Amino acid sequence: MIKSLSKELQSELGSGFSIRQLERYRQFYRKFPITSALRTQFHWTHYKLLISIPSQDKRIFYIGEAEKNNWSARQLERQINSQLFERLLLSNDIQDVLAVAQQRKIPEKPTEIIKDPMVLEFLGLKRESSYYEKDFETAIITHLQDFILELGNGFSFVARQKRIHIDGDEFFIDLVFYNRLLQCFVVIEIKNKKITHQDLGQLQMYVNYYDRFEKQETENSTIGILLCTDKNDTMVKISLPKNNKTIIASKYQLYLPTEEQLINEVLKRINKDR
Repeated sequence: MIKSLSKELQSELGSGFSIRQLERYRQFYRKFPITSALRTQFHWTHYKLLISIPSQDKRIFYIGEAEKNNWSARQLERQINSQLFERLLLSNDIQDVLAVAQQRKIPEKPTEIIKDPMVLEFLGLKRESSYYEKDFETAIITHLQDFILELGNGFSFVARQKRIHIDGDEFFIDLVFYNRLLQCFVVIEIKNKKITHQDLGQLQMYVNYYDRFEKQETENSTIGILLCTDKNDTMVKISLPKNNKTIIASKYQLYLPTEEQLINEVLKRINKDR
């Protein structure tokens, strides 16, 4: 029946009514039966991506994030391909993730926004190549819009190689951002190696500096993110205070993750928390 309908419509109205397109239209109607609930800022390309998502929770999440952040269809596709929903679930409850996406809940902790791992395939760096941390930082600045999109909601750029003075000694913080949702500064240090406890100590010093000399009384405590190629989660936990809520060690990868990789990551986290 659909084949004959397709032929009839194509002869009358043109090539936009192929069997494949009609199947999409039917799928679209089943997933979005209430026309008043459609988002006017979404194009058909947005909806083609959304109807391909089988899970209702996942589809609700991407609708909320795309609407809130005014994602283009290309940005939506990239976030789906980078499995943003699954990465946020690694450290959050599904209801919290959906509530933040739909703006029913204001983020209260960094993990509700910041992902681990972060996916930075847009930097164009080859994972098998060696590069300096300065090259990595330059690539981030070159692709700043994409990097902010990957960081999460509410980020704005403040400084690169921020110079600070501590009792005559000079230090440089790789990157500084501000998050208007968490209402705090976010300082980022980049390490193109497996992190050590010394790296965590250095980042803690930068966080302390911002808390004591840059933060206003009305703002929340500074967050520190250590971007690294690898980490020992147990070492990170032992190196930081038990009630740590401000230092995050996040692995980065220069390629899109597969579903298998994320499943393995989830299993690793579960085993470590036992």
